[in-house]
Amino acid sequence: MIPLRDTNPRYTFPVVNYALITMNVLVFLFQISLGRNFESFIYAFGLVPSRLTEQIQYYDFGLRTFFPILSSMFMHGGWMHLIGNMLFLYIFGDNVEDRLGHLKYMIFYILSGVGAAMSQYLINPASEIPMVGASGAIAGVLGAYIFMFPRAKILTLVPIFYFIQFVELPAFVFLGIWFFMQFLSGMLMLGIGSDAGGVAWWAHIGGFVSGTFLLLIFRRKKIFRTYNFL
Repeated sequence: MIPLRDTNPRYTFPVVNYALITMNVLVFLFQISLGRNFESFIYAFGLVPSRLTEQIQYYDFGLRTFFPILSSMFMHGGWMHLIGNMLFLYIFGDNVEDRLGHLKYMIFYILSGVGAAMSQYLINPASEIPMVGASGAIAGVLGAYIFMFPRAKILTLVPIFYFIQFVELPAFVFLGIWFFMQFLSGMLMLGIGSDAGGVAWWAHIGGFVSGTFLLLIFRRKKIFRTYNFL
């Protein structure tokens, strides 16, 4: 399923969301400009779990230890990785920023990304595969969106064999299916002992859960007075 747009109006200009999209695109353009050094850049600034484990074991708590947790959120492995993530961020991020406010949204986004990265790290702290991508932080945005706007309609492209269907799904259905697929894939990879098969499923799961908890912290009791739940 591919989301194309939502029906939610917004009342403020999503300056932070657009800035995040711009930063991700610029970083990726810089990555591909490196040519043969593309992969070495990924290993240098992506989050490599085994490297983080070793640094922690040696009590190396300097900037070089934890900076990749942040820098990895703005790096991508390819064009499709980037486009897919930015599409989700563009559709869902503006409304979350609209409700939280610009500064809170920026902090929320970063903390969701940290929660996502730590979730994947704890699943396999010995992995030597670098983690990169904004999908963990974006999953946090999705976790907030499903509770803020459960009834919002999402225009969705659904490929069915050789046919393409356009349907409007409630946000709780679209994002509920999305989360279920992430969880199912994550459990499957745990069962077969794979190193996530190239996709950090548990970063998606951890980011989504982090986003829901952070929303409750950021909005406190006001969330129950402001939004209509199912």
